[in-house]
Amino acid sequence: MTDAGPIQHSGWLTEGDLGDSDGPLRLFSAWLDEAKASEINDPNAMGLATVDSEGVPNIRMVLMKGFDARGFVFYTNRNSQKGRELDGDPQAGLNFHWKSLRRQVRIRGPVTEVTAAESDAYFATRPRMAQIGAWASQQSSPLESRFALEKAVAVQTAKHPTGAVPRPPYWIGYRVAPVVMEFWRDMPFRLHQRIEFRRNGPGAEWSKTQLYP
Repeated sequence: MTDAGPIQHSGWLTEGDLGDSDGPLRLFSAWLDEAKASEINDPNAMGLATVDSEGVPNIRMVLMKGFDARGFVFYTNRNSQKGRELDGDPQAGLNFHWKSLRRQVRIRGPVTEVTAAESDAYFATRPRMAQIGAWASQQSSPLESRFALEKAVAVQTAKHPTGAVPRPPYWIGYRVAPVVMEFWRDMPFRLHQRIEFRRNGPGAEWSKTQLYP
């Protein structure tokens, strides 16, 4: 029996695929475009991890509503549990998992609020009933019954019968500025490929490292 040599796989990302030091955002954009063509639901869904006042982590799924060189943006009620936790410790972790592609991207970094103009612009694109719901829901607070929620929706619908629905002042956007981005892709025999991009802070140069699976 002859030695078959090292395991080869056509999906392995090379230096040419990764590009130079600003490679992580270009690579993320390419992977997201592929996910849009293959994922059944919400290719922009991401796990959002925060920590509470005792340092205990929390994670939930949210929708990324935009990204660029400044970071990854999502919107929520500032009075929600995640909003309160981000106010107390403005750092977060994100995780995109695209099961159809057998890929994931992990992101860590500081969090800031987007501008009021950005929040206004996105809120204006939401369906009208979703806008009403943002006024009606006391997100993360105890709910005594479904009827109470439906009543709150009815009250807010009556307050805004026609015309544009203004954005609630507590409904805002957050931006996660990545300082660590790790790209993971499935490979045979669990010899997965992991590429970590890291920088000292937002706006700094990226370095990249291959990690053992």
